[in-house]
Amino acid sequence: MPSLPPEGDPAPLDGHLPASALAGIGSRPFGFYVHVPFCATRCGYCDFNTYTAEELGPGVSRSTYADQAVAEVRLARRVLGDVDLPVETVFVGGGTPTLLPAGDLGRILGAIRDEFGLAPGAEVSTEANPDSVTPESLAQLRADGFTRMSFGLQSTAQHVLQVLERTHTPGRSVAAVGEARAAGFENVNVDLIYATPGETEADFASSLDAAIGSGADHVSAYSLIVEDGTRLAARVRRGEIAGVDDDVAADRYQQADAALTAAGFGWYEVSNWARPGGECRHNLGYWRGDDWWGVGPGAHAHVGGVRWWNVRHPAAYAGRITAGESPAEAREQLSADDVRVEQVLLRVRLAEGLPLDLLDRAGRAVAVRAASDGLADAGSLGAGRLVLTLRGRLLADALVRDLLR
Repeated sequence: MPSLPPEGDPAPLDGHLPASALAGIGSRPFGFYVHVPFCATRCGYCDFNTYTAEELGPGVSRSTYADQAVAEVRLARRVLGDVDLPVETVFVGGGTPTLLPAGDLGRILGAIRDEFGLAPGAEVSTEANPDSVTPESLAQLRADGFTRMSFGLQSTAQHVLQVLERTHTPGRSVAAVGEARAAGFENVNVDLIYATPGETEADFASSLDAAIGSGADHVSAYSLIVEDGTRLAARVRRGEIAGVDDDVAADRYQQADAALTAAGFGWYEVSNWARPGGECRHNLGYWRGDDWWGVGPGAHAHVGGVRWWNVRHPAAYAGRITAGESPAEAREQLSADDVRVEQVLLRVRLAEGLPLDLLDRAGRAVAVRAASDGLADAGSLGAGRLVLTLRGRLLADALVRDLLR
């Protein structure tokens, strides 16, 4: 089963937020995340809140999903009031959003534009599987206002794709990037997964070469994680394939950083590299603690220190929306210390660095030791920030525990 959110407190059926959450709205960047929970097949490593046609059950249809998402956008407008709140970023994720017709995705974006307005130069992204788009669908997405595409390349080695249970062929991802460029998308991301059992250094080098040569201006590279409840976890448990080797994963990360840096990409978050200007502004909003509304089954949202999450199954979501109710299942109000801890957890991962004023005295002492140990750039401390070195990025999780101890 996919990982579950915290229990939280009951969310009101009308979706209203406390006055404290609404007090500063409009003073912080605001975005939308739209979750499209549909997949043609489930990849063996995936524990996301997604459903194949066979898993949806009766009463749920892709054909009605855009109407439901539009209804939640209108709910967001009612809950947030009439304050001027132009949307700076929109990210449509999944699942496989492009299993919906391009016109449906355009209609959801149109509702956000109509209800809130888009800020000048707004970043509007959608994820896609390489085999779920065509030149025609990409052209329509671009015409409807999408500005950024994100493709799951994962690997160019066929045997690695087979372990991951990905359905596209190795060359299709590169072709899809070219089609997106031809459709007018200036910003294109490709995702890579490394340290898959059976992947060699040469396999990953070929994947990096393909990502760099594709014309993408952004690369996300993540170590494979074997999540409980997935088919991949069951195969590892049965001894059919090996688990992920942490030392190999560290080697692959360094390999990615060296290749991408040499090609003109710069890291701006531990797992993300971009050519200048290609950074994903929506994800930066998450890491910086901005406001966003999450649309769709299982989607999470955050406004003014209140975080909530929607009911997970598309049937439950559709039932709430049809009844005119908020689909929020539960929520939590973050304390000042909760916010500080989350900011340390997230902002230490950024190349812009963690502001030292988010740390207590013990945490600042840890930061000084981190610089002495080569985990952080010593010069950054003088500027009031903690910026990780390459070695520090490899040990970021352990360092965060020390910073918050």
